[in-house]
Amino acid sequence: MVIGLDHYLIISAVLFTLAIAGIFINRKNLILLLMCIELMLLAVNFNFIAFSRHLGDETGQVFVFFILTVAAAEAAIGLAILVVLFRNRRSINVNELDEMKG
Repeated sequence: MVIGLDHYLIISAVLFTLAIAGIFINRKNLILLLMCIELMLLAVNFNFIAFSRHLGDETGQVFVFFILTVAAAEAAIGLAILVVLFRNRRSINVNELDEMKG
């Protein structure tokens, strides 16, 4: 059995669907929301790599490299914001973050 492009696309679609479902099902915990966004980025990266491999072009893999660096920076900044929010509010519940104070 040869693993083709369609297998990779199916796996990517399943990952993306799980991430969307996680966002809609859990709207209270900010950490899980960030994890679902990262899962969506992983699904997109999976598509880039699959098409890059299928077409024989390395451009998709270069895009994945840049997306991963931006995602790592996003995760670090997001977690820093979460730590500050938890210190100030003693909660990371999204429903309690309805107003911003300077």
